[in-house]
Amino acid sequence: MASSWSAELPFGSFRLKTSSSRTGVRRSNTSRSYLRAAVTIVYVSLAGSAFAQTLNLPLRATNAPDGSVFAKKISTLGFAEREQAILNEVLAGDVPTFLRKLCPVTVTNVVGDKTNFATFYAAPEYLAIGSDQDYLLSPMSPNTAQRIADQLGCVLPTRKMVDAIYAAAEVKLAPSPIPPSAAMTTVPVFVQHDEMVHTQRGTFVKEHPLGALVAGHKKDVVISRQLSGVTNKVAIYGWHQTNGVAIQPLYLGHSAAWVDYSHGIRLVQSEMVVNGETKTVAAVLADPTLCGLISDEGVITNARYQFLPGSTSLRPVVSGVAAETGGTHELELNSTNHQLRTFSAQIRRDAGFNGRDARSTNQTVNPPWPEKFAASPHFGEMIREIELPNDVRILVNAPSRESFAPDKPLLLIFYALPNGNTIEQTIGKTLKPGDDWHFDIQHIAAQTRWLRNEITNRTIVVAYLEAGMKSWPAWRKVHDDQSVARILDDVRGFFAGRKLEVVLTGHSGGGSLTFGYLNAVEEIPDYVVRIAFLDSNYAYETQLHAEKLKRWLADSEGHHLCVLAYHDSVALLNGKTFVSEQGGTWGRSHVMLENLGAHFKFTSRTNQGLETFSALGGRIQFLLKENPEKKILHTVQVERNGFILAMVSGTAEEGRGYEYFGERAYTKWIQGE
Repeated sequence: MASSWSAELPFGSFRLKTSSSRTGVRRSNTSRSYLRAAVTIVYVSLAGSAFAQTLNLPLRATNAPDGSVFAKKISTLGFAEREQAILNEVLAGDVPTFLRKLCPVTVTNVVGDKTNFATFYAAPEYLAIGSDQDYLLSPMSPNTAQRIADQLGCVLPTRKMVDAIYAAAEVKLAPSPIPPSAAMTTVPVFVQHDEMVHTQRGTFVKEHPLGALVAGHKKDVVISRQLSGVTNKVAIYGWHQTNGVAIQPLYLGHSAAWVDYSHGIRLVQSEMVVNGETKTVAAVLADPTLCGLISDEGVITNARYQFLPGSTSLRPVVSGVAAETGGTHELELNSTNHQLRTFSAQIRRDAGFNGRDARSTNQTVNPPWPEKFAASPHFGEMIREIELPNDVRILVNAPSRESFAPDKPLLLIFYALPNGNTIEQTIGKTLKPGDDWHFDIQHIAAQTRWLRNEITNRTIVVAYLEAGMKSWPAWRKVHDDQSVARILDDVRGFFAGRKLEVVLTGHSGGGSLTFGYLNAVEEIPDYVVRIAFLDSNYAYETQLHAEKLKRWLADSEGHHLCVLAYHDSVALLNGKTFVSEQGGTWGRSHVMLENLGAHFKFTSRTNQGLETFSALGGRIQFLLKENPEKKILHTVQVERNGFILAMVSGTAEEGRGYEYFGERAYTKWIQGE
């Protein structure tokens, strides 16, 4: 039976007449697409009127504080009190009028032979407190933002929605970063950045008055599939440059209590229109055929931030990072990091390797050097061992007290252990019959002593870091990256008040700890003077690490990067390869080279199968060993003076008294039992 329909659809000053019949009338794909789009637009228009496209807020009280007044009010509050004040003010209606009317953002996707059309409604600006004439763009925690969104019938956007908002924005503001500092999580810096944004926005206000969709000037707090089951993280994304490329990739390295000036909260109405029908954003994200409209991560279920039922605020923070719970004592950190931290924990101390076990005594410890250090039986050294409740064991090895001259900088080397090795095995010793071979493959202690003997203008201290599972990659699957940063800051606190330089290094899976630290910080601190990967850069990701390393290397002539690797993808174990071309350190190193090569000019040379790539006068070095015999050279690189090389590359000491892949230069420094 034939059926037909016709309709006249209004489009401004003209009308589009359409008709359809099942009696064999053929239309081109193009005309069908136009027809479908036209009908959908009308459906969107009609369906959109079924729900309000404004924020469901009370009228702003005549005596409500303006943005500048509110900023002064919260500038002296603690974190929890500040979050509560923001929540109260927003829900009381102290929000500019222009922010209340939402802007339509249209998106499409194709599934099979069907094109889906949808419109969601986003706030024209990031959430602000105050009046149209005086408002403060208000960074806040994701938990507070989620509570506000819940109350107003809104959601937080996905990464794909943020991209769509930027594409649709009438006003695209360029990002205005402020150099990282300890103050970046404080209200005065919020205000400083707010004033910069207001100045930018003012240049567009005649053509695009307040209420026009604006984007580009903040990182969005977003929802992500990666948040599933997580209760203590924030996901951020955005800060689009004028070329449309976001400075901030999707990032979940911060705790939920990290709130800095760059963060913005964009509210999106929880209802949207899809193919002419009203649906919730949550339903669209959970639908495998529709999620692609607003998600580039596939299906996202329970798309919201989770927090403990009945809780009203986040845990307090010091300069932006939340204290961990679970300990009965609070350990204050003597830290000069731009991201100061507290670390609440019970730390168990073992007096060393002299047979006296103090692990059963829980006590809060973070006294400065030389307190809690005990004499080692080897080479007059001092040691301090710490065990943390999060299953990390640390041994700090320092030279004698006499070596700590007040005018000498202290070089603190964080050495993350390779998978499957203990601290004792990493330190090394002279082998006796029946000893485990692992004691004879790294000799980091002996190589450190060689360095102390040769480099006399630094006091060299090594902190050995062992994960309880004897695997940093496995440990990081259980613990967040902020935990890594807090651990390193804690150890730095032992030497507070001294001129301190830090090296991040490790072998094999130990490189994972270094990447965990890089993920946890917005910028690599200036006091980190060297990063060295001893066949350990498996976890390198262009999106997360390339720009951060580039900026750090460009910031100071005192910053060095050294990467050791070999052609592991051709190496054979029991006659079979065991790493992929891209997944091993050979592949990862070439990706790093390509990324850094876009910014720095490299030269290269080859000597006996060792390719050396160098830039910035030797401050960046990649030493990549060919492997025609398909051997496993994983630990050989470290044993054959690799640690020495990685600590002196690009300096006057490079190549003096040792040879990489040569005989051990440190034999006389190997300890006995």
